[in-house]
Amino acid sequence: MAKLESLGIKTLESVHWYVHDLERSRDFYTKGLDFAELGVSSPDLEVPGKQKSAVFQAGDVVLMVSQPVGEGGRAWRYLRKHPDGVGTLNFEVEDAEKAFRLLEQRGATFINDVQRFTDDRGGKLALFSITTPFGDTTFRFIQRDGYRALFPGYLHHDTPKGGKNRYGFGRVDHVTSNFQTMRPMLLWMEHVMGFEKFWHIEFHTEDVAAKEKRAHGSGLKSEVMWDPRSGVKFANNEPYRPFFKASQINLFNEDHRGDGVQHLALTVKDILTAVKDMRATAGIEFMPTPGTYYDALPERIQHMGIKRIDEEIQTLRDLEILVDGDKENSYLLQIFMKDAASLYKQASAGPFFYEIIQRKGDQGFGGGNFRALFESIERQQQADGRL
Repeated sequence: MAKLESLGIKTLESVHWYVHDLERSRDFYTKGLDFAELGVSSPDLEVPGKQKSAVFQAGDVVLMVSQPVGEGGRAWRYLRKHPDGVGTLNFEVEDAEKAFRLLEQRGATFINDVQRFTDDRGGKLALFSITTPFGDTTFRFIQRDGYRALFPGYLHHDTPKGGKNRYGFGRVDHVTSNFQTMRPMLLWMEHVMGFEKFWHIEFHTEDVAAKEKRAHGSGLKSEVMWDPRSGVKFANNEPYRPFFKASQINLFNEDHRGDGVQHLALTVKDILTAVKDMRATAGIEFMPTPGTYYDALPERIQHMGIKRIDEEIQTLRDLEILVDGDKENSYLLQIFMKDAASLYKQASAGPFFYEIIQRKGDQGFGGGNFRALFESIERQQQADGRL
């Protein structure tokens, strides 16, 4: 199809979470990941919205977290169906009216018309929201003209509380979501959002190789869509036959009770130091990687065409950090936290997890590491008696 006019997205401004326990999230972000707490919702917002919120930031990563207060609010409705999860993705746009008009022409489903607000300094805010094929996750489009607060009714702390971003988080590199069937979403991203295809992979883990003839295994098809103008990227997965029900994509959907955001990838400046410190000072737990991955890594680095890396293999083994890429001296380093349900030892915390990534020239998505991640998740599911 012909290239569509850009919506004028500038950035993924923030991510809005709905959780059962705001205090637990506050501890995780400020004490665990060393985010700063910027502010909270005011009573004037909490009473009609029936939820209380706090906003956390590290680098350009901004997270709004809301807990229901009574029944009837958006967070309450989301959590009646799902465990803790991402309910809204907020995009800053150049011109809200233009974005609205283009989306209307392309058949988007609007939750509301453009809403306008003015602050006491004359700053202006325009915003509107649409439904999406991302389960119950909605998209909000925001235009700011000198409007300082993150949202109306937001109380900014005079001095941010909590952390100082000691781990060096930079921005959200990409959003990864799981679907039982992703083709409708891909068409929607292309024909409504105007995003373009960026990357594709499909595979099975080793235990479904034909020669093994095993009764279970996990596979996926993954396709990345992006907005070339802003660089915003969405990685999207669906289960791959023959063991659809055993696929960890399908198991995510069962645990999440529908399609939705599986993880956010957060960039860091120095992943070795960040992961070492997160383990030592905050007790953050990551997906395990078998020693055989590192036994084969020197050969993989040559086979992938990277040729050489700056890091010592033993250091990567000790920290369980993964390596991928496909060009000489161009690669990425990544690691995946355990999901929230595992970290909190509570199913209602949900199957969402964070990826930590450092790009050293490579702009791909760790295709060779998808298998390692899947195998790691499968081992955890086997340990939990789910496979």
